[in-house]
Amino acid sequence: MSIVLVSLLDEAFQKKSWHGTNLRGSLRSISAKDAAWSLGRGRKSIWEHVLHAAYWKYVVRRRLLGEKRGSFPLAGSNWFPVPPGATQKDWQAAIKLLEKEHRLLRDAVASLSEKGLRAKPGGSKLDNAFMIRGIALHDIYHTGQIQFIKKMLKSRG
Repeated sequence: MSIVLVSLLDEAFQKKSWHGTNLRGSLRSISAKDAAWSLGRGRKSIWEHVLHAAYWKYVVRRRLLGEKRGSFPLAGSNWFPVPPGATQKDWQAAIKLLEKEHRLLRDAVASLSEKGLRAKPGGSKLDNAFMIRGIALHDIYHTGQIQFIKKMLKSRG
């Protein structure tokens, strides 16, 4: 089952999938300026969605492996603001962070035994396989959000 879950993670993130664009594909040709744009106050930017997705890949991996908190490269949790004065180089670093967290997560999933997939981390009511499926769906959800923002970018004039 581990190989199926790794495939699911990869389809949602970067491999060919039947549903259309995956998370990594949704970021092609996005400039730092466009990645930082939002629909308005209280609305998230593409950049924020990228950092959020990277963070939750980190959280799931940490839970799967029983690691302690505190090693995510950015201060804070869940949603992270676009850095002030952000450049194209900063945007590329955000994408690289997302790619790195995906790679680490998929390696963690690949290392799990069947018993490990059925285990429930930290007193959770949900097993690891459930959490892994959830993080794959999380990528697809945020892909949809990013695709919507891209459409709004085109229509802003």
